[in-house]
Amino acid sequence: MQTIQYSKLFLAIAVVACFSAVGVGIALRSLPFIFIATFLGFGIMAYGIVQKRKDR
Repeated sequence: MQTIQYSKLFLAIAVVACFSAVGVGIALRSLPFIFIATFLGFGIMAYGIVQKRKDR
């Protein structure tokens, strides 16, 4: 069994939280909140993909 990579786990949880926040923003009908959460989610996801490629 492999060890848990906590930094990547944290990034994955952060991305899920950002996209969950988009749902909250939709419920609140707050466009700035939706855009900020969306861009933050995609930014964190892109950072995680870059880190994954560097590890190879």
